[in-house]
Amino acid sequence: MHSAKSNERHVMNNHPCFSEAAHKIGGRIHLPVAPDCNVQCGYCVRKFDCVNESRPGVASTILSPQEAIERVEAVIERTGDIAAIGIAGPGDPLANEATFETLGLVRRYYPGKIGCVSTNGLALPDRVADLVAAGVRSITVTINAVMPETAAEVYLWVTGPDGERLRGIEAGRHILDRQWEGLRMAVEAGLVVKVNTVLIPGVNDLEIPMIAHLASEYGAHKHNILPLIPQNKFAKATPPTPAEIHQARAACGEYLSQMT
Repeated sequence: MHSAKSNERHVMNNHPCFSEAAHKIGGRIHLPVAPDCNVQCGYCVRKFDCVNESRPGVASTILSPQEAIERVEAVIERTGDIAAIGIAGPGDPLANEATFETLGLVRRYYPGKIGCVSTNGLALPDRVADLVAAGVRSITVTINAVMPETAAEVYLWVTGPDGERLRGIEAGRHILDRQWEGLRMAVEAGLVVKVNTVLIPGVNDLEIPMIAHLASEYGAHKHNILPLIPQNKFAKATPPTPAEIHQARAACGEYLSQMT
C-alpha cells in the first residue's frame, strides 16, 4: 500500500485527469464491465449503443473481466501506452462485483498503471476498503447537490439501505449523506479524489460553489463541472452555455482546482 502523500504525488503527476503534462503523453481507458446501477439520475439513460456514444450511461457493449484485460492489452499494443485504467460504468461500478474482479486483474497484470473508478457515491462508504485492497489509487465521485431538496430534483430514485427505492426528499437526504461520508473516508484512506458535478440550470447551479467549498473542506483534490446533456427527465431542459460553465468554474476555483 502506498502512503497517502506518495500516492497523491504519483496520481497528480501521472494521471491524465490531474496533470496537464500527463494528459499530453499518457492515455487512459475506461472498461465497461459494470451494467447495474443503484440510482436513477434524471439526466442518465442506461443502454448500449454505438462506439461513438458519449452520453452518460451508454456503452457499446459490456465486457467480462477477462475481456476487459484483453481490451487493455490490445489498446496498449496499438497505442503504445496508457497511464490510467478506469471503470466508470455504464452503471455504477460499486454496484457490480465484476468491477472488483476486473480491478484485481488490472493489479495483477498492470501493477504500474493507475487504477481508478468513477461512482455516484451511494455505495462508497461500504466499498472504500475494497477499493484500496484492489489497488485503486484514484476515484471520481459525482456530487450534484448540497441540499436534499435539490438532490430530490436530480435523482428519480435511490436504493435505500434495505434495497428499497427511495424517492423525493428521503432519496436526496440518503444519497447526500452517503456521498459526503464516502468522500471523507476515501480521502482518509489515501485515495486521490475528483468530484464531478453536472450543471443543471435552474436546478443546482446556485449550489455548485457550495459543492466545491465542501469538497475542498473534505480533502478532494479536483473538481470537474460538466454541462447537462438533455435527456430522460431533463430532455427538454436548456443546457448551460459555455459562458455559464466558465462562470461556474471561476467561482468554484476559489475553493478547489478546476478541470477545464
